[in-house]
Amino acid sequence: MNPQNKGHEVSQALPTKRVVPIKEKVGILTLGILVKTFIFGYFFDYLLYPFVIWKMGLIKGGLMMTVLSGFIYYLLLIFYDWSRRDWLGIEAIKGLKDYSGNSKIRRFTSWILRKSDAVVLLFLSMRYDAFIITAYMRHGSHQYNGLGRRDWKIFFSSLIIGNIYWSLVAFMGVSVVEYVWQHFF
Repeated sequence: MNPQNKGHEVSQALPTKRVVPIKEKVGILTLGILVKTFIFGYFFDYLLYPFVIWKMGLIKGGLMMTVLSGFIYYLLLIFYDWSRRDWLGIEAIKGLKDYSGNSKIRRFTSWILRKSDAVVLLFLSMRYDAFIITAYMRHGSHQYNGLGRRDWKIFFSSLIIGNIYWSLVAFMGVSVVEYVWQHFF
């Protein structure tokens, strides 16, 4: 018995995990994917990012969008941990490391995901944002416990790699559009 709780019994029972019905899981995933895809995917990546690169240039625009995306993805991580819901299926995807089916692409992805953290970080940073990579690479499943030192390294590394990559892609896209516009219209 704890001396500070003299005369009071303290329950040592662990919290029970709520079983989420399949309809609720599908609804949560659908909403999360739609919001992430349309607001952060299409608006942020394909409209705002190229516009800022076009107006501010590759370096200043890239730095501006790196800071902005870092802030947004950090807020998403806070919300993800606070909600304690896997609203993008990230925790479920962690099981892909052990895939052994017939799909060559999934087997290749599984093989890459079993490699070192640095290889996984580089591989994922070319396709996904810092929020998804950090949530994916955290140790354990369904442990919405904030960011540790390793998680911060993953977050900032993926933020920098991803934004360098996307800044170059956006700059090249804007440059092609400008060239076509100037020479053909």
